[in-house]
Amino acid sequence: MPESRLRFLVIRLSSIGDIVHTLPAVTALGRTYPQAQIHWAIEERFSELLQGSPFVRRVIRLDTLGWRNNLASGNTMAAIIQSLEALREFHYDAVIDFQGLIKSALIGRLAHTQKRIGLARQWLREPLAAAFYTHCVSPRNCTHIVEINLSLVEALGARSPEWEFPLPDSFEDKAAVQEQIRTLGTKDYMIVNPGGGWKSKCWSPANYGDAVAQLAKQVPFDILVTGSPQEEDLAREILARANTARAKWFPSTLLQFIALARGAKLLIGGDTGPLHLAAAVGTPLVAIFDSTDPRNTPERNGPFNPADIILCGPERRNHTGHSKHVNYLKGVSIESVVEAALHRLGAAHE
Repeated sequence: MPESRLRFLVIRLSSIGDIVHTLPAVTALGRTYPQAQIHWAIEERFSELLQGSPFVRRVIRLDTLGWRNNLASGNTMAAIIQSLEALREFHYDAVIDFQGLIKSALIGRLAHTQKRIGLARQWLREPLAAAFYTHCVSPRNCTHIVEINLSLVEALGARSPEWEFPLPDSFEDKAAVQEQIRTLGTKDYMIVNPGGGWKSKCWSPANYGDAVAQLAKQVPFDILVTGSPQEEDLAREILARANTARAKWFPSTLLQFIALARGAKLLIGGDTGPLHLAAAVGTPLVAIFDSTDPRNTPERNGPFNPADIILCGPERRNHTGHSKHVNYLKGVSIESVVEAALHRLGAAHE
């Protein structure tokens, strides 16, 4: 078949870090088949992350969380039908399921295709998903999730000697960030990003506050505490404990954060979406990880620049992440984070 008529469907619904880690594979697919049509099925709330990709020609926006919460609604049923029609509008030469869940595998099964590619069951969080694939891939010599994702498109003949992360880079977002920086009276800055979807992945606000207080005395630039507007209370708690004019609250949208990270001297944060966005745009990092989750180790999901520093908590914990009794990540000292930040800053400017 002529390359111009090839059409692929990528399924990676969420979340921020996982979508970021899928970008190199999709870019490799696009570079191998530059005339092909690549469509991407993604949760609507994360779809803006695809605005920077030159190879994604069509975005199929889903809202599976909203559907589950309002399944009896007529509007929900209409939205589901509309999404199903979008999935089935074209025939695909292959569907690649990077998510590896029963939910995403079912979405792939609904699409018009004779080739559904996913990981073999031993690589999946939900092994039953493999039953919906026609081609199961067992990656070889792969450690990082980016390498694992690349192995899926290698099944289609796509390869790339380097990892590319085409993320949005709009004038509007850069201008909004620069205006807020000017308003704060800031020039050079580092970022502290304390939030996260799971409390068990987050260092405590008290620890962040004490680390910020110490760093403010030792670095020659401001410390911006970032987060969504909904995380302002968390940021204010950290700023109050740090008690320094050098630390400032910087709320942002997702795309504004990317623009902010591009100009940062350093980012300190946990295993959350903003850290992975910062890694993708080359921001120097100090990453605070829980190393005891076998499916989410720093080697598999962490920063990939050898110069970045990963600090791990040794404490065993329940990894469901949904219990109201889950504690903040422990076992990483304030002193180790401050020392790592100063070391990484020095290495970044050598």
